[in-house]
Amino acid sequence: MWLKKLFFILFIRPLVLLVTGIHIKGREHLPLDGSAILVANHNSHLDTLVIMSLFPLKTLKKVRPIGAYDYFFKNSIMRWISTHLIDVIALRRKVSKDDGHPFEAIYSAIDDGDILLLFPEGSRGEPEEIQPFKTGIAHIAQKYPNTPIIPLYIHGAGKVLPKGEALFVPFIIDVNIGEAILYDGSEKEVYTENLYQRIVALEKEVKNRE
Repeated sequence: MWLKKLFFILFIRPLVLLVTGIHIKGREHLPLDGSAILVANHNSHLDTLVIMSLFPLKTLKKVRPIGAYDYFFKNSIMRWISTHLIDVIALRRKVSKDDGHPFEAIYSAIDDGDILLLFPEGSRGEPEEIQPFKTGIAHIAQKYPNTPIIPLYIHGAGKVLPKGEALFVPFIIDVNIGEAILYDGSEKEVYTENLYQRIVALEKEVKNRE
């Protein structure tokens, strides 16, 4: 994993600090060991790199984002970057019986004590707008009820690197990290909605400071 660490030292952290800048609230809620799952809103591919850059280097090797197979493994270059520099857990949006359970790699990572990063909107939405969550996170939480789920709201990355754009726009990024929660035994739809509302509450805290 030395390539991953070097990538963040030489490229991602300088980019985040010099081109954008981050204002963080709730850093103490970041898990320093696993297993754990960070759940965040999603407006930009920069979201993943910004959130991962918050972790100490000694923890970074255990931080693994969950991403769509059809994007992060769409060609040999993206596959190499996703595997060696970011350590993405590939999630197939369309699965067949031959592929096995769609969450098999996620479950294995949790069993290994990794810290996962999940965007339950499923894909990038419009800048600074939170879309409804899919229930996949509730399925995972139900299977691993003792694994902490940490809600996180990120604001500004959709302006720094908007969907469909390749150029960075200097803009301060706000990250608000909430307290960890465990699965409470509720129905999947109810749990998912409660988690959504927690991130909406984090969003309101950020926007009230503006």
